[in-house]
Amino acid sequence: MAIPTSAARPTTHGEENAQPFCAGPFAIMTILFFLWGFMTVWNDILIPRFKAAFELNYFQAMLVQFAFFGAYTVGSLIYYAISVVSGDPINRIGYKNGVIIGLLMAAFGSALFYPAAVMQSYPFFLIALFVVGFGFAMLQIAANPYVGILGPERTASSRLNLSQGFNSFGTTIGPIIGGWLIFNVFTNPNAHGADSAKVPYLCFAGLFVLLAVFFRVVHLPNFTNTEQITRGVGALKVPHTVLGMLAIFMYVGGEVTVGSAIVNFLGTPQLGSIPSQAATHFLAFYWGGLMIGRFMGASALSDLSARWKNALGVLVPLAAAITIGILSGWTYAMHYGVFLVILVGAFFIGAASAHRMLALFAGIIMTLLAVGMFSSGELAKWTILAVGLFCSVMWSNIFTLAIEGLGPLKSQASSLLVMAVSGGAILPPLQGALADKIGIQHSFIVPIFAFGYVAFYGVYGYRAGRKNAAA
Repeated sequence: MAIPTSAARPTTHGEENAQPFCAGPFAIMTILFFLWGFMTVWNDILIPRFKAAFELNYFQAMLVQFAFFGAYTVGSLIYYAISVVSGDPINRIGYKNGVIIGLLMAAFGSALFYPAAVMQSYPFFLIALFVVGFGFAMLQIAANPYVGILGPERTASSRLNLSQGFNSFGTTIGPIIGGWLIFNVFTNPNAHGADSAKVPYLCFAGLFVLLAVFFRVVHLPNFTNTEQITRGVGALKVPHTVLGMLAIFMYVGGEVTVGSAIVNFLGTPQLGSIPSQAATHFLAFYWGGLMIGRFMGASALSDLSARWKNALGVLVPLAAAITIGILSGWTYAMHYGVFLVILVGAFFIGAASAHRMLALFAGIIMTLLAVGMFSSGELAKWTILAVGLFCSVMWSNIFTLAIEGLGPLKSQASSLLVMAVSGGAILPPLQGALADKIGIQHSFIVPIFAFGYVAFYGVYGYRAGRKNAAA
């Protein structure tokens, strides 16, 4: 890991733990996490909108996720290839500049939605999503390890959980606002259905440009390191990092697959044939679950006293249940509250252990998906929506376990882990193809297998070759 000086030197494990907490920069980065979460979840709204507008089958509609998350793979491969040949780019340009580059790429991709809507071209929309995803790949490569090094390494998972909690706040309100804008405000019965995405994404483009300017002028530690540029395959020699790549692939693929299928799943007769516009509101329960769990994870894996951890472990889900009751009705709060109780129990059993939580939560998700596959009505609906609660800590826990102890290889390992986000590109179309054959409900077998591997990583994969990594 680099230190914020113009003449950086190699750091040791002890120095990483001695890194003071940078509250201001952490707060700014957390705002960024919120914004890209808010936008990413709009893919779940675009899928049913494009499916109807362009008369697509499930497989074709899921290409939205293939284009978006496929860009993560391409962008990360390019980044990794550069790091192998000439050294890690982030160590050269700094994390701050990496974020600025990612924002400008995302702005360009968002602006492409306008000509795509004018041309009424689904392939052009996929190209635009690919460019946005390319920019987000750069943001992920820079932002995730940046949050990790803004304080002691022992609490890196807690900080990343907290930032991811605000990311999930964005994904919680994103479907509600996005569904309202795309299905109501900008819908014109005399225009093509995809035209409603034109103005919102143009606004995103302007916002990303403003954020890039803001990051350029605001004072943030850049953490450049021009004296310790590591060449070669580096992080690929570390077993727990390589297995972590596959864990990220399976986790992201599973999470995105479930979220992408919810609107169409709720529209089936077994679930009451809920219209797409109404079904988008239920996405808030799925993505909101990640927010609830991540805030709980931030406290459970922090340096807070046991008393505060236990208190927050109860107060956060209680506040969530009360909020749901006030905003959506107490019947919904009761249905969802059952799973909140299970979540609280799982956190206490996990006992502040990142890998133990990973294995336990993956097992619960597999059970929920199985119940959702073979039931109907309210039971099937709420078990699938509750999956988000237990996806919550997976990204941050896998990520920090996979890069732990890597020193200057952290950002290179980060690029490999972001490359593994391609699971979000591969598994949704796979589920879509299966849904075309056996139905959307039984196609949830795809994420069941994905989370099975995540459980394996939490039991064994995280510690494979760990002594060699520490050396």
